[in-house]
Amino acid sequence: MINSAPGWELYRSFLAVVREGSLSGGARLLSLTQPTVGRHIDALEQSLGTALFTRSQGGLAPTELALALVPHAEAMSMAAEALQRAASGEAEEDRGTVRITASEMIGTEVLPPILARFSEAHPRIAVELVLSNRSDDLIRRDADIAIRMIRPTQTSLVAKKCGTIGLGLHAHKNLIQRHGMPQSVEELTQFPIIGFDRESSIRRLKDLGGFPLSRELFAFRCDSDIGQFAALRAGVGFGMCQYPLALRYPDLISVLPGAIEFELDVWIAMHEDLKTSRRMRLMFDHLAEEMTAYTREAGARPSGH
Repeated sequence: MINSAPGWELYRSFLAVVREGSLSGGARLLSLTQPTVGRHIDALEQSLGTALFTRSQGGLAPTELALALVPHAEAMSMAAEALQRAASGEAEEDRGTVRITASEMIGTEVLPPILARFSEAHPRIAVELVLSNRSDDLIRRDADIAIRMIRPTQTSLVAKKCGTIGLGLHAHKNLIQRHGMPQSVEELTQFPIIGFDRESSIRRLKDLGGFPLSRELFAFRCDSDIGQFAALRAGVGFGMCQYPLALRYPDLISVLPGAIEFELDVWIAMHEDLKTSRRMRLMFDHLAEEMTAYTREAGARPSGH
Protein backbone atom coordinates (compact mmCIF):
# COMPACT_ATOMS: atom_id res chain seq x y z
CA MET A 1 0.00 0.00 0.00
CA ILE A 2 1.33 3.42 -0.96
CA ASN A 3 1.52 5.68 2.07
CA SER A 4 2.73 8.82 0.32
CA ALA A 5 3.91 9.93 -3.08
CA PRO A 6 7.67 9.34 -3.33
CA GLY A 7 9.76 12.13 -4.84
CA TRP A 8 11.83 11.82 -7.99
CA GLU A 9 15.09 11.66 -6.05
CA LEU A 10 13.97 8.34 -4.54
CA TYR A 11 13.11 6.84 -7.90
CA ARG A 12 16.36 8.24 -9.32
CA SER A 13 18.36 6.29 -6.74
CA PHE A 14 16.14 3.23 -7.28
CA LEU A 15 16.83 3.28 -11.02
CA ALA A 16 20.58 3.66 -10.45
CA VAL A 17 20.67 0.67 -8.09
CA VAL A 18 18.69 -1.45 -10.58
CA ARG A 19 21.13 -0.53 -13.35
CA GLU A 20 24.29 -1.07 -11.28
CA GLY A 21 23.14 -3.96 -9.10
CA SER A 22 24.36 -2.50 -5.81
CA LEU A 23 24.09 0.52 -3.51
CA SER A 24 27.74 1.36 -4.08
CA GLY A 25 27.35 1.17 -7.86
CA GLY A 26 24.25 3.34 -7.78
CA ALA A 27 26.05 5.85 -5.58
CA ARG A 28 28.97 6.06 -8.00
CA LEU A 29 26.60 6.53 -10.93
CA LEU A 30 24.84 9.44 -9.22
CA SER A 31 27.92 10.90 -7.50
CA LEU A 32 26.25 10.40 -4.13
CA THR A 33 27.36 8.60 -0.99
CA GLN A 34 26.30 5.00 -0.44
CA PRO A 35 24.42 5.81 2.81
CA THR A 36 22.41 8.47 0.95
CA VAL A 37 21.36 6.02 -1.75
CA GLY A 38 20.58 3.46 0.94
CA ARG A 39 18.32 5.94 2.72
CA HIS A 40 16.56 6.70 -0.56
CA ILE A 41 15.86 3.00 -1.16
CA ASP A 42 14.64 2.53 2.42
CA ALA A 43 12.36 5.56 2.09
CA LEU A 44 10.95 4.33 -1.23
CA GLU A 45 10.30 0.85 0.14
CA GLN A 46 8.62 2.35 3.21
CA SER A 47 6.46 4.57 1.03
CA LEU A 48 5.42 1.67 -1.20
CA GLY A 49 5.03 -0.70 1.71
CA THR A 50 7.09 -3.51 0.18
CA ALA A 51 10.67 -4.59 -0.46
CA LEU A 52 12.18 -3.75 -3.84
CA PHE A 53 15.44 -5.72 -3.61
CA THR A 54 16.68 -9.00 -2.24
CA ARG A 55 20.33 -9.63 -1.41
CA SER A 56 22.18 -12.20 -3.52
CA GLN A 57 25.78 -13.23 -4.12
CA GLY A 58 25.88 -10.86 -7.09
CA GLY A 59 24.56 -7.89 -5.13
CA LEU A 60 21.00 -6.59 -4.96
CA ALA A 61 18.43 -8.39 -7.09
CA PRO A 62 15.25 -6.44 -7.95
CA THR A 63 11.93 -8.01 -7.02
CA GLU A 64 9.13 -8.52 -9.53
CA LEU A 65 7.53 -5.27 -8.35
CA ALA A 66 10.84 -3.43 -8.83
CA LEU A 67 11.12 -4.73 -12.40
CA ALA A 68 7.56 -3.58 -13.06
CA LEU A 69 8.48 -0.10 -11.81
CA VAL A 70 11.59 0.24 -13.99
CA PRO A 71 9.89 1.45 -17.22
CA HIS A 72 7.93 4.05 -15.25
CA ALA A 73 11.08 5.22 -13.48
CA GLU A 74 12.87 5.43 -16.85
CA ALA A 75 10.02 7.57 -18.19
CA MET A 76 10.42 9.85 -15.17
CA SER A 77 14.16 10.01 -15.85
CA MET A 78 13.63 11.04 -19.47
CA ALA A 79 11.08 13.66 -18.41
CA ALA A 80 13.49 15.05 -15.81
CA GLU A 81 16.27 15.26 -18.40
CA ALA A 82 13.93 17.02 -20.83
CA LEU A 83 12.97 19.52 -18.14
CA GLN A 84 16.63 20.17 -17.40
CA ARG A 85 17.39 20.75 -21.08
CA ALA A 86 14.39 23.05 -21.43
CA ALA A 87 15.51 25.08 -18.41
CA SER A 88 19.13 25.26 -19.59
CA GLY A 89 18.53 28.23 -21.88
CA GLU A 90 16.01 30.97 -22.50
CA ALA A 91 13.67 30.39 -25.44
CA GLU A 92 15.11 33.19 -27.56
CA GLU A 93 18.74 32.70 -26.55
CA ASP A 94 21.30 30.70 -28.50
CA ARG A 95 22.42 28.84 -25.41
CA GLY A 96 21.43 25.73 -23.53
CA THR A 97 21.40 22.05 -24.52
CA VAL A 98 20.12 20.18 -27.57
CA ARG A 99 19.83 16.38 -27.48
CA ILE A 100 20.01 14.61 -30.85
CA THR A 101 19.41 10.97 -31.67
CA ALA A 102 20.74 9.32 -34.82
CA SER A 103 21.70 5.89 -36.11
CA GLU A 104 25.15 4.50 -35.40
CA MET A 105 26.48 5.17 -38.89
CA ILE A 106 25.06 8.68 -39.22
CA GLY A 107 26.15 9.53 -35.68
CA THR A 108 29.73 8.32 -36.05
CA GLU A 109 30.58 8.87 -39.72
CA VAL A 110 28.41 11.79 -40.82
CA LEU A 111 27.44 14.00 -37.89
CA PRO A 112 30.80 14.80 -36.19
CA PRO A 113 31.96 17.43 -38.75
CA ILE A 114 28.41 18.74 -39.06
CA LEU A 115 28.14 19.24 -35.30
CA ALA A 116 31.64 20.72 -35.19
CA ARG A 117 30.56 23.43 -37.62
CA PHE A 118 27.45 24.09 -35.52
CA SER A 119 29.45 24.34 -32.29
CA GLU A 120 31.87 26.76 -33.90
CA ALA A 121 28.97 29.03 -34.89
CA HIS A 122 27.06 28.60 -31.60
CA PRO A 123 29.59 27.85 -28.84
CA ARG A 124 27.07 28.43 -26.02
CA ILE A 125 24.84 25.53 -27.13
CA ALA A 126 25.83 22.17 -25.67
CA VAL A 127 25.13 19.10 -27.80
CA GLU A 128 24.16 15.64 -26.58
CA LEU A 129 24.22 12.79 -29.11
CA VAL A 130 22.44 9.46 -28.63
CA LEU A 131 23.51 6.68 -31.01
CA SER A 132 20.62 4.32 -31.55
CA ASN A 133 19.17 2.40 -34.48
CA ARG A 134 15.74 2.36 -32.88
CA SER A 135 13.29 5.20 -33.39
CA ASP A 136 13.47 7.12 -30.13
CA ASP A 137 10.08 8.56 -29.28
CA LEU A 138 10.17 12.34 -29.58
CA ILE A 139 6.69 12.48 -28.09
CA ARG A 140 8.14 11.23 -24.77
CA ARG A 141 11.13 13.56 -25.23
CA ASP A 142 13.77 10.83 -25.33
CA ALA A 143 15.55 13.39 -27.52
CA ASP A 144 14.86 16.86 -28.86
CA ILE A 145 15.73 16.27 -32.51
CA ALA A 146 15.95 12.99 -34.39
CA ILE A 147 17.59 12.00 -37.66
CA ARG A 148 15.58 9.08 -38.94
CA MET A 149 15.65 6.78 -41.94
CA ILE A 150 11.88 6.37 -41.95
CA ARG A 151 9.16 8.99 -42.20
CA PRO A 152 7.89 10.11 -38.76
CA THR A 153 4.19 9.36 -38.36
CA GLN A 154 3.26 11.32 -35.22
CA THR A 155 1.14 14.36 -36.08
CA SER A 156 2.66 16.47 -33.30
CA LEU A 157 6.12 16.39 -34.89
CA VAL A 158 7.74 18.87 -37.24
CA ALA A 159 9.55 16.86 -39.91
CA LYS A 160 11.58 17.66 -43.01
CA LYS A 161 12.77 15.22 -45.64
CA CYS A 162 16.40 15.82 -46.61
CA GLY A 163 16.61 13.39 -49.50
CA THR A 164 17.60 9.76 -49.88
CA ILE A 165 20.80 7.80 -49.30
CA GLY A 166 21.72 4.94 -51.57
CA LEU A 167 23.42 1.83 -50.22
CA GLY A 168 25.26 -0.73 -52.28
CA LEU A 169 27.51 -3.74 -51.89
CA HIS A 170 31.22 -2.93 -51.43
CA ALA A 171 34.49 -4.61 -50.59
CA HIS A 172 38.03 -3.52 -49.79
CA LYS A 173 40.37 -3.71 -52.79
CA ASN A 174 42.68 -6.11 -50.94
CA LEU A 175 39.80 -8.54 -50.41
CA ILE A 176 38.98 -8.42 -54.11
CA GLN A 177 42.62 -9.05 -54.96
CA ARG A 178 42.56 -12.15 -52.76
CA HIS A 179 39.15 -13.55 -53.72
CA GLY A 180 38.37 -11.98 -57.05
CA MET A 181 35.24 -10.09 -58.11
CA PRO A 182 31.93 -11.98 -58.12
CA GLN A 183 30.14 -11.75 -61.45
CA SER A 184 26.61 -12.49 -60.20
CA VAL A 185 24.53 -12.52 -57.03
CA GLU A 186 24.48 -16.32 -57.08
CA GLU A 187 28.27 -16.40 -57.31
CA LEU A 188 28.52 -13.92 -54.43
CA THR A 189 27.23 -16.54 -52.01
CA GLN A 190 30.56 -18.33 -52.39
CA PHE A 191 32.43 -15.26 -51.07
CA PRO A 192 32.79 -14.02 -47.46
CA ILE A 193 29.83 -11.75 -46.67
CA ILE A 194 29.40 -9.38 -43.72
CA GLY A 195 25.98 -9.53 -42.10
CA PHE A 196 23.92 -9.64 -38.94
CA ASP A 197 23.90 -12.09 -36.08
CA ARG A 198 20.35 -12.03 -34.73
CA GLU A 199 17.36 -12.80 -36.94
CA SER A 200 15.65 -9.58 -35.80
CA SER A 201 18.60 -7.61 -37.18
CA ILE A 202 18.68 -9.57 -40.43
CA ARG A 203 15.11 -8.43 -41.13
CA ARG A 204 16.38 -4.83 -41.24
CA LEU A 205 18.27 -5.65 -44.45
CA LYS A 206 16.62 -6.17 -47.80
CA ASP A 207 17.05 -9.47 -49.58
CA LEU A 208 20.37 -9.87 -51.35
CA GLY A 209 19.42 -8.93 -54.90
CA GLY A 210 16.51 -11.38 -54.78
CA PHE A 211 18.55 -13.97 -52.88
CA PRO A 212 17.01 -14.73 -49.45
CA LEU A 213 19.13 -13.85 -46.45
CA SER A 214 19.91 -16.12 -43.53
CA ARG A 215 22.36 -16.06 -40.66
CA GLU A 216 24.33 -18.95 -42.16
CA LEU A 217 25.03 -16.93 -45.31
CA PHE A 218 27.31 -14.52 -43.42
CA ALA A 219 30.97 -15.32 -42.80
CA PHE A 220 31.23 -12.35 -40.41
CA ARG A 221 28.28 -11.56 -38.15
CA CYS A 222 27.80 -8.39 -36.13
CA ASP A 223 24.61 -6.56 -35.13
CA SER A 224 26.43 -3.22 -34.85
CA ASP A 225 26.57 -1.12 -38.01
CA ILE A 226 29.81 0.40 -36.74
CA GLY A 227 31.30 -3.06 -36.29
CA GLN A 228 30.23 -4.09 -39.78
CA PHE A 229 31.70 -0.94 -41.33
CA ALA A 230 35.00 -1.49 -39.51
CA ALA A 231 35.10 -5.06 -40.81
CA LEU A 232 34.33 -3.86 -44.33
CA ARG A 233 37.19 -1.34 -44.28
CA ALA A 234 39.53 -4.03 -42.88
CA GLY A 235 38.80 -6.39 -45.76
CA VAL A 236 36.97 -9.03 -43.72
CA GLY A 237 34.20 -9.48 -46.26
CA PHE A 238 31.73 -8.00 -48.75
CA GLY A 239 29.17 -5.71 -47.12
CA MET A 240 26.64 -2.94 -47.61
CA CYS A 241 27.80 0.68 -47.39
CA GLN A 242 26.28 4.10 -47.97
CA TYR A 243 27.51 5.41 -51.33
CA PRO A 244 28.68 8.81 -50.01
CA LEU A 245 30.69 7.06 -47.28
CA ALA A 246 32.25 4.67 -49.77
CA LEU A 247 33.35 7.65 -51.86
CA ARG A 248 35.25 8.96 -48.83
CA TYR A 249 37.23 5.71 -48.58
CA PRO A 250 39.00 5.13 -51.93
CA ASP A 251 39.95 1.54 -51.02
CA LEU A 252 36.27 0.53 -50.96
CA ILE A 253 35.15 -0.83 -54.33
CA SER A 254 31.55 -1.06 -55.53
CA VAL A 255 30.52 -4.67 -56.17
CA LEU A 256 27.75 -5.70 -58.59
CA PRO A 257 26.53 -2.08 -58.90
CA GLY A 258 22.82 -1.86 -59.57
CA ALA A 259 22.22 -5.50 -58.70
CA ILE A 260 22.38 -5.16 -54.91
CA GLU A 261 21.35 -1.75 -53.62
CA PHE A 262 18.52 0.11 -51.92
CA GLU A 263 17.71 3.60 -50.69
CA LEU A 264 16.81 5.08 -47.32
CA ASP A 265 14.94 8.32 -46.80
CA VAL A 266 16.51 10.86 -44.45
CA TRP A 267 14.23 12.86 -42.16
CA ILE A 268 14.87 15.48 -39.47
CA ALA A 269 12.15 15.66 -36.83
CA MET A 270 11.36 17.44 -33.56
CA HIS A 271 8.30 18.01 -31.41
CA GLU A 272 6.25 20.97 -32.55
CA ASP A 273 6.39 22.46 -29.04
CA LEU A 274 10.12 23.08 -29.54
CA LYS A 275 9.59 25.48 -32.46
CA THR A 276 9.58 28.43 -30.06
CA SER A 277 13.09 27.58 -28.81
CA ARG A 278 15.79 29.43 -30.74
CA ARG A 279 18.51 26.84 -30.09
CA MET A 280 16.22 24.04 -31.31
CA ARG A 281 15.38 25.96 -34.49
CA LEU A 282 19.04 26.71 -35.09
CA MET A 283 20.01 23.05 -34.74
CA PHE A 284 17.03 21.78 -36.76
CA ASP A 285 17.78 24.12 -39.67
CA HIS A 286 21.50 23.36 -39.52
CA LEU A 287 20.96 19.60 -39.58
CA ALA A 288 18.39 19.88 -42.36
CA GLU A 289 20.78 21.91 -44.53
CA GLU A 290 23.79 19.70 -43.85
CA MET A 291 21.97 16.38 -44.26
CA THR A 292 20.43 17.62 -47.52
CA ALA A 293 23.96 18.32 -48.76
CA TYR A 294 25.03 14.84 -47.64
CA THR A 295 22.21 13.16 -49.55
CA ARG A 296 23.29 15.04 -52.66
CA GLU A 297 26.63 13.25 -52.29
CA ALA A 298 24.63 10.04 -52.33
CA GLY A 299 23.54 10.86 -55.86
CA ALA A 300 27.02 9.98 -57.09
CA ARG A 301 27.47 6.24 -57.61
CA PRO A 302 31.00 4.82 -57.75
CA SER A 303 31.66 2.59 -60.70
CA GLY A 304 32.55 -1.06 -60.19
CA HIS A 305 36.10 -2.24 -60.76
